[in-house]
Amino acid sequence: MAKMMHSRLPDRITLLGAFCTSIFLYGTASAQSDGSTDRGAYIAVTSDCVACHTAPGGKPFSGGLAMKTPLGTMYSTNITPSRTFGIGDYSEADFSRAVRKGIRKDGRNLYPAMPYTAYSYMTDQDVHDLYVYFMKSVQSVESAPSKTSLPFPMNIRGSMMFWNVLFRNDRTFQPDPSRSSEWNRGAYLAQGPAHCGTCHTPRGFLMQEKSSKDLSGASLGAWYAPNITSDKISGIGNWSRENIKTYLKTGHIDGLAQAADGMGEAVEHSFQHLTDADLNALATYLATTKPVRDPADGEVSRFVLGKPTSSADEVRGGRPIRSDDNPNISGAELFMGNCASCHNYRAQGSRDGYYPSLWHNSVTGASSPDNLIATILFGVDRHVSDAEAFMPGFGGKKTDATQLNDSEIAKLSKYIFDTYGRKNVSVSASQVALIRHGGARSPLLVLIRVGMAAGAILLALGCFWRVRKIVK
Repeated sequence: MAKMMHSRLPDRITLLGAFCTSIFLYGTASAQSDGSTDRGAYIAVTSDCVACHTAPGGKPFSGGLAMKTPLGTMYSTNITPSRTFGIGDYSEADFSRAVRKGIRKDGRNLYPAMPYTAYSYMTDQDVHDLYVYFMKSVQSVESAPSKTSLPFPMNIRGSMMFWNVLFRNDRTFQPDPSRSSEWNRGAYLAQGPAHCGTCHTPRGFLMQEKSSKDLSGASLGAWYAPNITSDKISGIGNWSRENIKTYLKTGHIDGLAQAADGMGEAVEHSFQHLTDADLNALATYLATTKPVRDPADGEVSRFVLGKPTSSADEVRGGRPIRSDDNPNISGAELFMGNCASCHNYRAQGSRDGYYPSLWHNSVTGASSPDNLIATILFGVDRHVSDAEAFMPGFGGKKTDATQLNDSEIAKLSKYIFDTYGRKNVSVSASQVALIRHGGARSPLLVLIRVGMAAGAILLALGCFWRVRKIVK
């Protein structure tokens, strides 16, 4: 449940560059490093450890990142070598058990917000090198992050034992002898350290990954991780391997897609720092995954929908910013007042591609409105190769001049879909409100409570019947 439910994916530059970047970005501090430390630094980057275990403004790997999930808010832990607040007293066996089996040193279960179901595929050597890196090179942080406190009964960590019996993988990655070494390397990265399926694979009733629909897209609360299978309509089957590599390394392809939120973080902290060899391996694997088609996508790929259209003639001369003094303001007016200055009056984006086109765009061509709504609400802030991709969010506080309400964002989103992307996508103010507050809640918590209450009632009735029988 985790990166799975709040966001995030994984991978690549040169190996030396990755090591230097990890040392600079992640506060490593060892005067001398051996091969295991260097390899471990690269594995930490590949696994995107920093994204979840570093809170905004916090020290690297010191935890405290709040992750909103359908079952409540979880906080990442301190994984620096602090013996008091981190993992400093973990043996290598303790570390391996936590990373691959989701069990802490004290024997308590981790929640699958830490993607141990994917890390379980990691080799013994990679886990060893990762352990050496954290113990020898990561700076110790002597502070305790906020503790996870889920509502009853999910706060009973022991319940994860039963979940693990049903859904945890207990085998390291097994290469496919019929495939090339490059393909197997890509499969290992995607299934293991980079944990692509954690975000991009839909979840079942018990929040387990649906293996039959691997990488076919999943809701992450406010955001949606799209289908990245090789299907030519719903997935990325029409992308070249060079397209896939470029997207992983930069988070952007003109006329196709751009990364935001979790994927933007994965590109920023992980993918852009991986070697060209590993990027090629990932691209090779992703290009050959089992295709999964979503019937809602029809027969047209989300990457080719839409065309340049101008609304300037309809709204020129007005004040198309808010609906405060015009409750009947149109989607075209909202677009011209809030979007056209960057994305251009025909929504073709800027010439240099910094501001993307809104047609031939994976977000506006999708059958789900979630990512367009989330982009308008929360914006984009991605740093790659010393460049920043930025878009302000329009869902701030009501006192903000640029804040749009749920109805306005719904109207704007509907206009963008109908004009520049997939027509007839349903968008409502209630959908915007749901995404504004983190997405849909899981019914699992309520159902478990109902089941426990029913069990308690049955137990009480059984005891009452037994007592009456004894009395008689």
